[in-house]
Amino acid sequence: MTFIEVDHLTKIYTPKGAGEVRALDGLDLAVPQGTIAALLGPNGAGKTTTVKVLTTLIRPDAGTAVIDGIDVLRHPERIRPIIGVSGQYAAVDENLTGFENLEMVGRLYHMGARASRQRAKELIDIFELTEAMNRPVKGFSGGMRRRIDLAGALVTRPTVLFLDEPTTGLDPHGRLGMWDIITNLVGEGTTVLLTTQYLEEADRLADSISVIDEGRVIALGTADELKASSGGQRVEINLVTADDREAAREVLTRYGSAQPTVSADGRSLTVGATDAPAALYGILGEFADRNIRLYDAGMRRPTLDEVFLRMTGHAASTTPPEEKPDELVARRDHDGAGHGPHPDEHHAKARPAESKQKRSA
Repeated sequence: MTFIEVDHLTKIYTPKGAGEVRALDGLDLAVPQGTIAALLGPNGAGKTTTVKVLTTLIRPDAGTAVIDGIDVLRHPERIRPIIGVSGQYAAVDENLTGFENLEMVGRLYHMGARASRQRAKELIDIFELTEAMNRPVKGFSGGMRRRIDLAGALVTRPTVLFLDEPTTGLDPHGRLGMWDIITNLVGEGTTVLLTTQYLEEADRLADSISVIDEGRVIALGTADELKASSGGQRVEINLVTADDREAAREVLTRYGSAQPTVSADGRSLTVGATDAPAALYGILGEFADRNIRLYDAGMRRPTLDEVFLRMTGHAASTTPPEEKPDELVARRDHDGAGHGPHPDEHHAKARPAESKQKRSA
């Protein structure tokens, strides 16, 4: 069953003094219920804009979007109660404790005092924040802020969860923990749409990956399917000395399906091969005959990073993209914005203390 369906979504910005920017250019997307779908793309590809449309923060110029049979554009007030959103930057009240932040979200959704406290305690335990639960968030590390932010998106037990760069700022241990939490949520029936530039994250989590560039989906499939589309396996060798580089390149060219790539130091060479085992066997035989010394040699499939680079022409970046000023202006450009419970850029919760401080500043 398709749970999230997007058809020909288009969003155009016209910055002052510049030409139009097509943030979304006829984007199509279909996400089955109870799965994890990843939007993978370089900075400015349209990932965050897609999430903002689906979470009712902005309206597209054309196209349709449906979640669980509900038209996002016609009935945004019916969408907001069923979604959770965690964005690129933690949206928390720094003057409240971690526990108070989560309790506040529950109260804003009219869960009642007792239920809000109970749910906050559950999430504090799940995210391993028990020792810090009574400390103001302004004293939290970046990784702890990310965890409390995602916990806030889960207070209402949403049926669909939007995660925009969910593990930005987390250390390796924190990233692995977050992946486990996301996987468990899907096991309980939650549908997850995440944007990421961490190739390992998409490879590890996603049931399907949509590669986005210039506002369009340019490739769709599982990680294995995308890797297979990039030309089979690779033979990779590491030379003892770069002096053998040209001789090694000559051998790999004969056995490979394309020209070999050579590392900057000239000692590592990689080539695609239709039949990698046979190619490796032949390469090693010729290397032995020509006394080309190796540290090691082997076969591997293309990495998702290589697939990404081939499809988009961009290397993947781990730097979170900056939000366009026009996107900030466009947040409330739709009917009903600002009325009732409404997710902000990050997730559905209000921050009255923080907003007051900003106004007074």
